[in-house]
Amino acid sequence: MIPSKKKRSPLFIPLLIFFTIFIIFLYGPILTIMILSFQGESGGLTFPMRGVSLHWFETLFFGQPRVGEFRGPFMRSLLLGTGIMTLCVVVGTMVGQAFRYKFKGANFVFYLAISSLVVPHILISLGIGVLFDQMGWRVRWYTSGLGAHLTWTLPFALLIVLAIFNRFDKSIEEAARDLGAGEWVTFREVVLPLILPGLIGVGLFGFTMSYDEFARSAVTMGEFNTLPLEIYGMTSNATDPTLYAFGTVTTVLSLAMILSFLVVTKVLQNRADKRKEKVNAD
Repeated sequence: MIPSKKKRSPLFIPLLIFFTIFIIFLYGPILTIMILSFQGESGGLTFPMRGVSLHWFETLFFGQPRVGEFRGPFMRSLLLGTGIMTLCVVVGTMVGQAFRYKFKGANFVFYLAISSLVVPHILISLGIGVLFDQMGWRVRWYTSGLGAHLTWTLPFALLIVLAIFNRFDKSIEEAARDLGAGEWVTFREVVLPLILPGLIGVGLFGFTMSYDEFARSAVTMGEFNTLPLEIYGMTSNATDPTLYAFGTVTTVLSLAMILSFLVVTKVLQNRADKRKEKVNAD
């Protein structure tokens, strides 16, 4: 007897339509910008396209100084994101390690650390700006801007690191100690390799959140804009498809970075699994 096919739920078609609309809404604008970045030399910011060329990419990299203002904000966002990524990994790991051991006031410290997530972004930016003004300090992207972004990225890093350690098998550490390894050797040779794939995710997450952060950057970056602030300022003025070309370049670079991190994470995960099997065998 041939088994009958499983009948689909009545909600299948509506959910499929909703999911399709969601995908179009999510990726449609990105695809549109990438298409418009290949406008001809006389093309504008809208359809229909007037020819197809690489003119606006050439203008982006080799154009007039007016277009060169992309480069400074891009480098500042890149440097700021890299700093945030490093701090999220290092501080998140240290705090996550501390929470593995019970200490007095741990719950208070935890809720205090993540409390900034429920505060509106613009209020954080305004508060830091007012604080620096009252203290007589100048707001800079590498001081007040760095602190503003950490209030957003570091709590998420802590939550992810805690989730990583919650899945960590403590018996592996105990086996390493039984073999004579000290605390630092155990962390360096056993714990770190096992949690490293997760830490790469923490770093990538922190970099991404910092790279495109707007609200917490509005009052804390000083006279030099980061990339989101610069792009927002340019959209209020007459511009050209160079902006779209820049969006295409950054999108491709972001996708390449994500794919690279996925490959590295997969390799590290395989090594961590082998190391775990070796420790358990010993």
